[in-house]
Amino acid sequence: MPTSTSSRALLALATGAFAIGSTEFLMMGLLPEVAGDLSVTVPAVGYAISAYALGVVVGAPTLTALSTRYPHQRVLAGLMVLFVLGHVATAFAPGYHELLAARFATGLAHGSFFGVAAVVARSLAAPGKEGSAISRVFTGLTVAQLLGVPVGTALGQVLGWRWAFGLVGVLGVVTVLAVLRWVPLRREAPVRLATELTGVLRPQVLLTLAATAVGTGGLFAVYSYVAPILTDLAGFPAAAVAWCSWPTAPAPWPARCSAAGARTASPRAPPCWAWRPSHSRAW
Repeated sequence: MPTSTSSRALLALATGAFAIGSTEFLMMGLLPEVAGDLSVTVPAVGYAISAYALGVVVGAPTLTALSTRYPHQRVLAGLMVLFVLGHVATAFAPGYHELLAARFATGLAHGSFFGVAAVVARSLAAPGKEGSAISRVFTGLTVAQLLGVPVGTALGQVLGWRWAFGLVGVLGVVTVLAVLRWVPLRREAPVRLATELTGVLRPQVLLTLAATAVGTGGLFAVYSYVAPILTDLAGFPAAAVAWCSWPTAPAPWPARCSAAGARTASPRAPPCWAWRPSHSRAW
């Protein structure tokens, strides 16, 4: 395949990764806004994060298994259509329970999209460049966490949380159009589900999955409530949450607040980099 064609296809996949990465973390910075709008508590809205995660867990194996007989282009487009519909339902959710259902539906496409996108990226790459192609797709996820999440959080605080999720849905529409336009339509040989499970059930794979689950579980147990931790415990204004919530930067998020905190925090609150157990119950 010509390099320009494969580059555009990888860009389409990276755009989808950017949209998914943005929505995955966006709710965490907007918990107080969502809770206030729906007249529920912040811990209750935290279950919207759990609902999305549950959608990822359910959707990744089931949708992948059900889509093995279809061309990857159609599968990717279909997954992003589901992603868009989930965001429409999220943006227009009339109540708390409808929000939970919408976030669950949105999460269904997450795992399967990345799995299929990695396979497509590998097939588009020149021999010996497979890893580079896959990394270009996942660059969208990295950019989302460094740029999409803080910008989306800031927009959600200014325009309203519904607009923030609506804009992520627009990114999903762009991804659908880009996938249909640039990702080649190929009929791949169907893969037996039993073959896939054989690889997953290897002890080394299970150990890696368990270690990842424990590590990320601990991270998200705290990071899911980054907004109230920063505002209620650390004394930062709500406007600082967007720029203190970069989950993939090298330093822990409290350290990344120092620059913003120097200008926006309460005069009585110590700088964000100075927080230790003696300063806050959060640690």
